[in-house]
Amino acid sequence: MTIDRTVSDAAPGHRDDDRPQIAVRCPADGRIVGAVDDLDAAEVARICEELRTAQPEWEALGPRGRIGYLLRWLDWLLDNEERLLRLVQAEAGKSWADASMEMAVAIDVINYFANNAESFLADRAVRPAGLANAIRRLRVQVRPHQLVGLITPWNGPLAGPMMDVVGALVAGAAVASKPSEVTPLTWREVVRGWREDIGAPPVLDVVTGGGAAGAAVVDRVDMVMFTGSVRTGRNIAVRCAERLIPCSLELGGKDAFIVLADADVERAATAAVWGAMTNSGQACIGVERVYVEAPVYDEFVAKVTEKVAALRQGMDAPGSFTTDIGAMVTAEQVDIVADHVQDALDKGARVLTGGQRRTDGNFFEPTVLVDVDHSMRCMREETFGPTMAIMEVGDENEAIALANDSDYGLSSSLWTRDPRRADRLSRRIEAGSVSVNNALVATFQLPVPMGGWKNSGLGTRFGGAQGVLKYCRQQSVVQDRVSLKTEPLWYPIIPAKSRVVARVSRLLGAHDWRRRLGRRGDGGSSRR
Repeated sequence: MTIDRTVSDAAPGHRDDDRPQIAVRCPADGRIVGAVDDLDAAEVARICEELRTAQPEWEALGPRGRIGYLLRWLDWLLDNEERLLRLVQAEAGKSWADASMEMAVAIDVINYFANNAESFLADRAVRPAGLANAIRRLRVQVRPHQLVGLITPWNGPLAGPMMDVVGALVAGAAVASKPSEVTPLTWREVVRGWREDIGAPPVLDVVTGGGAAGAAVVDRVDMVMFTGSVRTGRNIAVRCAERLIPCSLELGGKDAFIVLADADVERAATAAVWGAMTNSGQACIGVERVYVEAPVYDEFVAKVTEKVAALRQGMDAPGSFTTDIGAMVTAEQVDIVADHVQDALDKGARVLTGGQRRTDGNFFEPTVLVDVDHSMRCMREETFGPTMAIMEVGDENEAIALANDSDYGLSSSLWTRDPRRADRLSRRIEAGSVSVNNALVATFQLPVPMGGWKNSGLGTRFGGAQGVLKYCRQQSVVQDRVSLKTEPLWYPIIPAKSRVVARVSRLLGAHDWRRRLGRRGDGGSSRR
């Protein structure tokens, strides 16, 4: 990926004149819309140390105190909504509709964790196991990792970081957030709002720069939440293993969309188009490959082709909602999409609509491919663009087998009018989530986990309490209800006492009277 590194007056705020900067360009027209500092490892270390210094006071506020600041942050986001979404649109080339979805995600995530954080973080009383432990009181309490590193990709400048940062902050952690160097402007401004406009404690900061800055974050934090490519995710996992710190990784997807003969074909076609084309296909949970049972294949393909051909593409004026999808963020990603389409054509696939890149910015036409098979890159590799590849299958077993024939397993969709069939087949799909008669919807259900199988990740996002507890360390506390002067197993060893302990253990633990009483059975042996 080519990034313009320059010293530019486009970046607001103070900077050192000699510090290198990264220019940010609008994908739709190529103009420079801002610039950010390209921080080195020493500067990242300084930021992380300042965050560590501020964290204990933040943790001491307790969940209710931290929630207050998050709700003030939400008010600030809403008060600055149009300005922030203009930034999202300018640096990511989105349609106004796609940009607006990012604010909706931020609203939902903040409200969900604000409403539930106190119960999620409450001490958990645990019932003792065994009669010998009945005199003990057990509980599990949690403490946050002091400093969390949050590294996010370029496809969701606001929603991406917000999906993770709220859980970490409400847990009591400080957060060093590293947005993509391609789309860093919105998140930098949102973090500035936290630190300066609402007067929140300085426990959230932004690290700008390229891959070296991200690596420096991984080397300085206590836990990493990463969203991005499989290649980078593997490197982060290796480094976290070397440092013996936890990480949670949401990586690529090649999500399958299965349409069975008894499906509502009209609804399925509409959902497939939205699931494949939203955000110009730049979503890890987007629909990339579709398997349709033969009896409804022709009808489904005709409906999808008509709907895709009607999509309006372009970066519309803020607030106008006059286009459906915008540009792709990087020229390099457009190249990948073009290569996948050409590879499919070379191997016998057909384009029913679209199939071409445009010359006016990072646009690729919304595309429908048919006559595809698993020898093609569009069915094996993550395309991450506005394409949909549709394959005819003979029955449900073939559909499931092909859906599972992938190195990825993030999300999936299953279409049938039969609830029992849906339940049975969902248990055979190798993916972290299944949306039945819908597309992408499972991703944004905050009470359930969002995570990938196989090469699609490690750990989960959300999942109710787990969305907060993943940023915490569990601590067990055991307290005696009655304090004795000594315990049966403590020194000195007294033979008579030890024999009693052994007999009581057998009496309480065995499941039949012969063994409880220590009697020898037929063919058995006894040891003294």
